[in-house]
Amino acid sequence: PILASAHESSCIRLWSIQGNLMKELLPFSEHPSGPLTALCTDIFTKILFTGSKEGHIIRWNIASFLEDSRNRKNTIKEELCWRAHATEVVDLLFEEEKNVVVTASIDGSVRLWHARTGYYFGYFGQARKFELSDTSRLILPPDVSGFSAIIKEDSQHMEKKNVVYPLTLNKDK
Repeated sequence: PILASAHESSCIRLWSIQGNLMKELLPFSEHPSGPLTALCTDIFTKILFTGSKEGHIIRWNIASFLEDSRNRKNTIKEELCWRAHATEVVDLLFEEEKNVVVTASIDGSVRLWHARTGYYFGYFGQARKFELSDTSRLILPPDVSGFSAIIKEDSQHMEKKNVVYPLTLNKDK
């Protein structure tokens, strides 16, 4: 058993049942996710989904870490990040049988996404039926621009650097 907590600093903390901190995670996707507002896992706790105040969803693979958390080679991998809503995500649900993620936002919308690719299927209340088998047509909700980003295996957490770019006039150029 493991407990996960999401924080305003975008940090996820994984805790043992005894209350010991096992791991702290920060996302390293191209777009910062902002304060985290929702969490959910699959039934076997191999996949963790997080939702943020800015409307992003991040998929994490935590299976190898949970198999042996003492082994430093077993890491938690950020696999996918996408913008699901223009506003805060308030709830997440992972439906494993259909491999979909259901997201709810403070804007009042509830949307359906493919769990492995971040492909948008539609929203609850739409006139057409959900077509869960066809992921060939790339569509997005009207308030979201930008497709999902698959995180590369060798991605590293970025450190913020203070760089000064002084404006200078170079007459030769």
